[in-house]
Amino acid sequence: MLKKSVIERIINTALDSQADFAEVFIEDKKQSSILMQSNTVEQALNHIVFGIGIRVAKGYNSVYGYTNSAKEEDLIQLASDLSKSFQGKRVRETIKLGELKKGTKHAIKKMPDTVDMNEKVTIVKRANEAARAYSEEIKQVSVSYMDYVQNVWIASSEDIYVEDQRVRTRLGIHSVANDGKDMQSGFNGPGGLYGFEFYDTFSVEEAAKEASRIAVTMLHADECPSGVMPVVIDNGFGGVIFHEACGHSLEATSVAKNASVFSGKKGEQIANPIVTAIDDGTIENAWGSANFDDEGRPQQRRVLIKDGVLNTYMIDHLNGIRMKENSTGSGRRESYRYAPTSRMSNTYIDNGESSFEEIIKNTEYGLYAKKMGGGSVNPSTGDFNFAVMEGYLIREGKIAEAVKGATLVGTGKDALKKIDMVGNNLLRAQGMCGSLSGSIPTDVGQPTLRVSSMTVGGRKAAN
Repeated sequence: MLKKSVIERIINTALDSQADFAEVFIEDKKQSSILMQSNTVEQALNHIVFGIGIRVAKGYNSVYGYTNSAKEEDLIQLASDLSKSFQGKRVRETIKLGELKKGTKHAIKKMPDTVDMNEKVTIVKRANEAARAYSEEIKQVSVSYMDYVQNVWIASSEDIYVEDQRVRTRLGIHSVANDGKDMQSGFNGPGGLYGFEFYDTFSVEEAAKEASRIAVTMLHADECPSGVMPVVIDNGFGGVIFHEACGHSLEATSVAKNASVFSGKKGEQIANPIVTAIDDGTIENAWGSANFDDEGRPQQRRVLIKDGVLNTYMIDHLNGIRMKENSTGSGRRESYRYAPTSRMSNTYIDNGESSFEEIIKNTEYGLYAKKMGGGSVNPSTGDFNFAVMEGYLIREGKIAEAVKGATLVGTGKDALKKIDMVGNNLLRAQGMCGSLSGSIPTDVGQPTLRVSSMTVGGRKAAN
């Protein structure tokens, strides 16, 4: 940690021009990573990450630089070099930082950097054994483990001076089933803003079996028929469609540049009135939570869509200037190597009034997407194409045969309006989100919901 006086000197050096904003981001991080494949622990590493990023801006135009050096003279030189991007007479008075504010939410019971590596490897081995034991058809299993303790200090000319600690851990299990003719995979990846106590909150073995169950089920599934039909998307990771196809289009990164289908739509009906969508970075110990965003502002609960009406965007400081709106505490970054921009935290569609059973019963024919896979999205249009990792046909209001190879094709703005049933079984799941400011942890989520009609891609003609 740098002395307060040094940070003040960096900020004031950066403002020794026409620049009107300066920020210092300090990161000190300890991380463990383990990878097990083919019954062999191939990697078990501890990493230390340290660096300092300096951002200087005039209006919403900015420059960014970073260094691994904590020497005062190196940091002052970097700040001076960045300041010269905005030539002219100084416009800001001398900056004095206030008292340091510390994040106190998200209690950690067992810091992972105090746990022996062998104990962490034991978790990985337990998952590997359980995944393989599920079925003789499971031929490959890969298990990854990560944890980190990330300490950050953020100070800026906007009267910000904070310290935050983010402690996260995640287990990823990838199983592959093979019968000699076909090969299918399944994945499960629980994680959270927890210490090592996280592995006492769920069954490692059951989590591993779930990955293998998906793989084996899909191995024996029929090919999915193609066509336009109702689609029931299950809770939890089903929320990845909203995250990708709609969430990114509600970030100021695209909205401020009018590069989003939702630019200028605040106050307008953009979804069925039964849809309420939230981005909440304050949820206790959630994967995407923190005390402060990466610009030092308190995390918030942001109601993006209320009863189908666009209520707010996710806004960082500089894009807020461009939009003439205040930050919503949505500035995030992977590390000191990246300047922050507006990003999601824990983003989900909120509970509705229908039960899971009612949604299935009221669907005469369609696709039940129980588990979503990867996909691609065009943020400027919201056009998406997502693979269904585990799917089933619905016939006469009942879940019928398993089907593989299904893809969901559509646009976010159309899908929002076609959601005609929303369940009451909200669940969140963990993922990593990549964008301009790097890869960050985010929760996605939703209750089970139904889209009245959607294009389903498959290898079989429609029934």
